[in-house]
Amino acid sequence: MKNILSKKSFWALMVLLNVIGCKSNDEFLKENPETFYTVDNAFSTSAQVDQVLVGIYSQIRDLWANPAEEGWIFVLRGNGTDMYDVASIRRGATFNNYGLINVDNGTFYNIYSTYYQMIAKANLALEAAQLPQISFSSEAEKANIIAQAKFFRAYAYRNLGELFGGVSIVTSVSKVPQYDFKRSTRVETYQFAIDDLLAAEKDLPETTVSGGRVVKGAAQHYLAELYLAMGTQLVADGKASEGQAAFAQSIAYATKVIDGGTYSLMKTRFGARSTEAQGNVYWDLFQENNVNYQNGNKESIWTLQVDYAAYRAEDGKSKLPYSRTYGAVFRDGAKDHLTGTAEDVGGRGIAQMIPTFYVRDDIYADKYATDLRNSEIVFRRVFNGNVKTSPYFGKPVPWDVLYNGSADATTNMNNRSLVYPISCKIATDKYTGLADGENMSNLFRDDYFIRLSETILLRAEAKQRSGNKAGAAADVNLLRSRANATYLVSAADMDDSFNMILDERARELVYEEARWNTLLRMGGTIAVDRIKKYAFWPEAKATLTFNYNLWPIPQTIIDTNKDVVLEQNPGWKR
Repeated sequence: MKNILSKKSFWALMVLLNVIGCKSNDEFLKENPETFYTVDNAFSTSAQVDQVLVGIYSQIRDLWANPAEEGWIFVLRGNGTDMYDVASIRRGATFNNYGLINVDNGTFYNIYSTYYQMIAKANLALEAAQLPQISFSSEAEKANIIAQAKFFRAYAYRNLGELFGGVSIVTSVSKVPQYDFKRSTRVETYQFAIDDLLAAEKDLPETTVSGGRVVKGAAQHYLAELYLAMGTQLVADGKASEGQAAFAQSIAYATKVIDGGTYSLMKTRFGARSTEAQGNVYWDLFQENNVNYQNGNKESIWTLQVDYAAYRAEDGKSKLPYSRTYGAVFRDGAKDHLTGTAEDVGGRGIAQMIPTFYVRDDIYADKYATDLRNSEIVFRRVFNGNVKTSPYFGKPVPWDVLYNGSADATTNMNNRSLVYPISCKIATDKYTGLADGENMSNLFRDDYFIRLSETILLRAEAKQRSGNKAGAAADVNLLRSRANATYLVSAADMDDSFNMILDERARELVYEEARWNTLLRMGGTIAVDRIKKYAFWPEAKATLTFNYNLWPIPQTIIDTNKDVVLEQNPGWKR
């Protein structure tokens, strides 16, 4: 009772002092801040400027790894494309029911605004780096900070251009409200990002002592991608000669990365678990302590950093929740034969995003079956029954049993969405942290933003768009040869709808590439056609009744830009 009376007396005294101290209502409400931070006075050291960049690295890590398991980020990772869908238990999170997807969809706004947040941070770092009171250890340090900021600004515009087309180019920190932003064209957006990357390329290092920071090869990779994207759009705009010039630049920048001497495909066993007989070189790429260039992985160009010690101490987002978010739920879909949350079922999966049958089976059908990327250690298809009452206890459960365990067709379809092969990219047989109380939800390894394999596939596409199908096939075969694939493709396999390129990207980059970026930058009806063909659930084909190759500008953005009309992208309605 004494403590309660004391607290009441304290707050009564505070109210009394406030009343006595107020001379008038006007003076009480008048603000007189002793300190007001602006760009000009908020920075005093180069380390503070670098912290702005660290904030962007952190944002991109969280945007990719998705430690908070946000639904819109699963879309960014590919949900709703030809490669991924949602499980039956998550039909409400679908992103291929076009009766629900329109210009007011919050996913579009979240993605669009997130990249502008990144642009704002990059602009802040660029302005702060030029302040007269900031001293750098050398001109090289200053140039490197500016290069990283320009890289990130280009990275954001690369994503905006590929996903939304022409957007507003913002090059300075906004100090007053603005309602008159104008859209650039898609080509202009690409060109702005290219210009930033050309500037960044000159001052980024070839390599770094520790992993995670962007390097010259990352800028060159995205230059290859952006010139490819720009060339594709120029050709669509009827500017074939300009498009071909852009494709030539794409090939040139990709070649700098591929043949420049810094990077090379890993073709022999390497790293922390290379002496274990069960693995292969492709599997090695995704083991703990093997992901960074500094680990001896010569095809690693840019990575996100995960640190288990930091996770335990203070950074709860320093994890890859892939076993949980991407893992299968055998305990629901095949409960008569498989249960639990241990390594034998791929960890503690809850199936936030699932592979379509295109990813599971189609890309490895027939002559494409023999391939390290389809090997049991890489893409696990054999699961031994662990339910004692199952006739398959201790033996492999056939997939026709897993898929057709019920007499009801709807139940079987639902169960098929919950059980599927498990990639070594999302699960492991040696989970870190179990002794500390961790379950088998998270991986604590670093992860790729850019791997040389994707650079090779970009060059293959640029060659094909330049009319060199034989050269495109040769590039695809660089990856197929490394994967010990028995079938090597030829020029005749390089179809005009780019199915071969897209199939090889799915084989090589499952759970790695940003599939929406790929499909939308390719233009035409490629995205729509493939979604209709490969989506797991029938809603996509039934409701996708219009063509598009851009996402809509979020209606909120259009509505708040009241002084200038922003035109909506074709095909989208409110």
